[in-house]
Amino acid sequence: MPMLIPRRAGLLAAPALLLAAHSRAQAFPNRPIRVVVPYSPGGVSDITARLIAEPMSAALGQPVTVEIRPGADGIIGTDAVAKSPPDGHMLGLTSVGHAVNPALYRLPFDTVRDFTFLSMSTRTPLVLCAAPSFPASTPAELVAHAKSLPPGRITFAGSAGVVRLAPVLFAQRTGIELTYVPYRGSTHAHPDLIAGRVNIMFDTVPAALPHIQGGALKAFATTGATRAPQLPNVPTMSEFLPGFEASTWGMIFGPAGLPAPVAARLTAEIHAALRKPDVLARHQTLGAEVVTTTPEQSRDFVQAEMEKWGAAARAAGITPQNAG
Repeated sequence: MPMLIPRRAGLLAAPALLLAAHSRAQAFPNRPIRVVVPYSPGGVSDITARLIAEPMSAALGQPVTVEIRPGADGIIGTDAVAKSPPDGHMLGLTSVGHAVNPALYRLPFDTVRDFTFLSMSTRTPLVLCAAPSFPASTPAELVAHAKSLPPGRITFAGSAGVVRLAPVLFAQRTGIELTYVPYRGSTHAHPDLIAGRVNIMFDTVPAALPHIQGGALKAFATTGATRAPQLPNVPTMSEFLPGFEASTWGMIFGPAGLPAPVAARLTAEIHAALRKPDVLARHQTLGAEVVTTTPEQSRDFVQAEMEKWGAAARAAGITPQNAG
């Protein structure tokens, strides 16, 4: 039989529980903090996490370590954070894939409700590119060329996340049909793209830039709100399609239920670390813009991105599959 607690005892217990939670928050951090990067090492998420770990460690008085936990397009590492104790000692640094994955996969967590979003970290535009031999060099020429061919004759290389869905959005906005050719990642797609075996790709600027600068690929347009500093002579896609924007981004988060004082402390230290001159300079060399947001802005941004890419996927008939 369940034990009944007198009403007065319950009223007295509630402040005690709140006081205990407050005490735990005041003690934060009391052991090392792990930042899970749910992707392979060497990417912007990994580099960002390592760049901010040292200044955060110095400010918080505890080691901040980076844990690489890749798999299933970021789902495995992200799920580990979602299921961790909400005490601020395990965080994650994810990307736009977090907002795109609900449109592509059946997930073991809720993309918004199961997390406390702390701050964005970076934003990086994509670049639409092709081999120099491809018979179009601007978005308008690409659309005209696609319309001159049977539907679906133009192929695009894609892997996961926004690299997969940006061409879908472009095709929807321009009324053309493109055929998806899946790859495990940009580096796997580049040889076929350079050789012309696949026609076009929306790739991240840092990944495609060496091939563009070396003449192996040509750039049609970038997809940020403004022109990419690394490609100042390449127009933005919004100059051709007003309002078109598709970027990769970083987001630092913890599990749902982080105490407000802990979330506030972490957000403040994340912002301080990201604004350090050496951190800003390193990201600039990567082609990534440092961006900081409040927890409320972060949550709203993820929700908006999820709705944007979910709508594009549904319009293309893409339905969530089991994550492999």
